[in-house]
Amino acid sequence: MDNKIKIQINGIPVEVPPGTTILQAARAVQVRIPTLCYHPDLTPWAACGICVVREARSPKLLRACCTEVAPDMNITTHDPEIVQIRRSVLELILSTHPNDCLQCPRNGNCELQKIAADFGIRDNPYPNRFEPIPRDESTPSIVLNPEKCIKCGRCALVCQQMQNVWALEFIGRGEKTRIAPAADVTLNESPCIKCGQCSAHCPVGAIYEKDETAKVWAALKDPQKHCVVQIAPAVRVAIGEAFGKEPGTLLTGQIYAALRRLKFKAVFDTNFAADLTIMEEGSEFVQRFVNHKGPLPLITSCCPAWTDWMEKYADDFVDNFSTAKSPHQMLGALSKTYYAKKMGIDPKNIYMVSVMPCTAKKFEIARSHDMGASGYQDNDVVLTTRELARMIKSAGIDFLNLPEEDCDSILGTYSGAATIFGVTGGVMEAALRTAYYLITKEDLKDVRFEAVRGMQGVKAATIDIKGTKVQIAVAHQMSNVEQVLDAVREDRKAGRRPRFDFIEVMACRGGCVGGGGQPLGATDTIRKARSEGIYRDDEKSVRRCSHHNPDVQKLYADFLGAPLSEKSHKLLHTHYQARKLYAR
Repeated sequence: MDNKIKIQINGIPVEVPPGTTILQAARAVQVRIPTLCYHPDLTPWAACGICVVREARSPKLLRACCTEVAPDMNITTHDPEIVQIRRSVLELILSTHPNDCLQCPRNGNCELQKIAADFGIRDNPYPNRFEPIPRDESTPSIVLNPEKCIKCGRCALVCQQMQNVWALEFIGRGEKTRIAPAADVTLNESPCIKCGQCSAHCPVGAIYEKDETAKVWAALKDPQKHCVVQIAPAVRVAIGEAFGKEPGTLLTGQIYAALRRLKFKAVFDTNFAADLTIMEEGSEFVQRFVNHKGPLPLITSCCPAWTDWMEKYADDFVDNFSTAKSPHQMLGALSKTYYAKKMGIDPKNIYMVSVMPCTAKKFEIARSHDMGASGYQDNDVVLTTRELARMIKSAGIDFLNLPEEDCDSILGTYSGAATIFGVTGGVMEAALRTAYYLITKEDLKDVRFEAVRGMQGVKAATIDIKGTKVQIAVAHQMSNVEQVLDAVREDRKAGRRPRFDFIEVMACRGGCVGGGGQPLGATDTIRKARSEGIYRDDEKSVRRCSHHNPDVQKLYADFLGAPLSEKSHKLLHTHYQARKLYAR
């Protein structure tokens, strides 16, 4: 039965399913209604008022972002009165907004700036009511600049609804309203997990990543420093967006070439260490699952925002966390030990730059003492995908036309299993490919695990390893995690065996492809395209299992000995501890 609702938008007939908003219906017929507070990830709440439209039978204007269509609606989205109302709203917003676009990190990529340009706003009839408020630069990851805030509420909705962290909320009333942590503490004192999703959803320059490109430029100029660099899996399918390419475009070879033109002495790939992580973490899982050495479920620990959340809010799972460091931390340690020894370089001169899709990685590199078990800090600085894009542009590099180059193989060769670390379910899938081999001594014929793929918030499945049943769960986006943890807590309370043997968690929606340091404007459509690029990289790989990586095999033979060896534990593993600072 056809249950679609028939309406008209600017005289154009349109049929849409029940529950469709006027904004969504308009976009279906190529009519663009301006918005500032709306984002498809979030519950519409009509804060800004720019999306007002007229319905022929209604005496009042309707807000298109949150008003659902009804039969026989006759909508007008643009007329002189509506345009003037929108213009007035913009002028009022601009009257409390700093006029320093050239110094703003969102210059050229600001939603407010774009809409103001679309409306041709050159002068403002309202007096400026701007009040200086100090920036919050207390975290190593993100900066909160309340002067830029337009009170759209996106960051608070993200932090509360998507991430279930509640580090940001509205403070004050009326014109004094602003976004800040509860009790007006600093971000570093708040429950913030540095995931950066607030910055990824902010339409202006009120929240942004802490820019550390100046540190990298200075290191590259320092003749005493041997600058090396690594790139995370999700970077290669997203950086192209900063240069006009479609999301998911795979540009690995061009990134390697650009990094060499920036004068890095060696170009590595975090994917190499992702394979290494699987050897360590997969071995750890087999120890717990087969040999019963350690509690189940084993929980992955590659995501620093997730580990930060766990230490604060779920410290009863500290013993369940894999002790394996995240891949970029492993590679940082190896650059200052294995690579330094091979190349005859004093490790104190090695300067490791990690290019990550994640703002929390900036926090991770200094989170605990054993992140420098080599005697030196594993990684010296973290750049986001956005920061690297800016460096490439400022260096005048014609990025898209660069010939592809290879990475330095000593710490760069990777399997398909490594590259899928960039998507939700990828760490689990990569681990299962190798765990199957470690348990059965046989390779899988089909290495794809469809049960852990896709955008469903929580995915649970039973994996059959030649008659051995492994219960797994995959969660992404922090608001989805507690239901998995609570299920395990129920089993503990009842004295039952945990219903899950292996759990993967990623703090950001979609996994690292949707990280807080990726090019701005991510939606599920964009996350899906980036994920597809990651899976293409896996499928074209000659080797698709981590234990087949020949350079990882050589690393163990020449340096580490074996997975979970004493040297591996010293360099490649860490520990976690309760930091219960906030009541839930």
